[in-house]
Amino acid sequence: MTIESKEEIEWFAGHLLTWAKCNLRDHPWRKTDSPYDILIAEFLLQRTDADTVAPIYEVFLTRYPTLNESAIAPVEDVAKLLQPLGLFFRAERLSTTAKIIVERHKGKVPQQETELLKLPGIDKYTARAILSQAFNRPAAVMDTNVARVLERFFGIKGGRVKSCCKILSGAAETIAPDKEVRHWNLTLLDFGAKICTVRNPKYFKCPLASRCY
Repeated sequence: MTIESKEEIEWFAGHLLTWAKCNLRDHPWRKTDSPYDILIAEFLLQRTDADTVAPIYEVFLTRYPTLNESAIAPVEDVAKLLQPLGLFFRAERLSTTAKIIVERHKGKVPQQETELLKLPGIDKYTARAILSQAFNRPAAVMDTNVARVLERFFGIKGGRVKSCCKILSGAAETIAPDKEVRHWNLTLLDFGAKICTVRNPKYFKCPLASRCY
C-alpha cells in the first residue's frame, strides 16, 4: 500500500507538528548539532532507554570530549564506563569506529550514508539519525516507534522487521518534509513513544484520532 493523498499527508504532518511545539522530549543530545556528540548519543541509544542513557552520555563526553580522545581511550575503560547500559560489544564497536574516523576520515564524522554504514555498529537507522540530527540532511528514519505511527494512521501493513521494511521506509520518505527533517524525525519518534504507544495508546490525547485508520 502506498500513500498518495497529498491532503492526507499535509493534515497528518500539520497536526503532528502542532503537537510537537509543546511535547518533544528534552534530552541533552538534542541541544547540540555536534556530529561527534550525536554519534556518541546514537551509539548509546541503541537498544537502550533514553532516560538510562542521559547520565552516561554526559559523563562520557566529560571524560572523552573529542573524537581523538575517544579513539585513543583503552576499550576496557570505555566498556567500564558503559557497563550500566549493558551490551559489551557496543564499547568495542564505538572504540573501533572512533579510530576508523580518525584514521580514514581525518577525524570528521562522515556526511554520507554509504560511508557511515561501513563503520562498525552503525545500521541504517543510526546512520540516518546522525545525518539528520548532525547535518540536517533530508534523511527520514525508521524504527519501531515511527513504524507504529505510520502503520496505524495510514493503515499500512509493514514487515516483521520494521527497520528493513521497504514499504515502511518508502512511506517515511514520502511524508518527510524537504526541510527541517531533524525536527520532523524527532516529532515522529516522540509521538510514537509518548502517545501512539505499543500498549494502551493515549487516544484521548491523540491529535490524529479523528482520521486514524
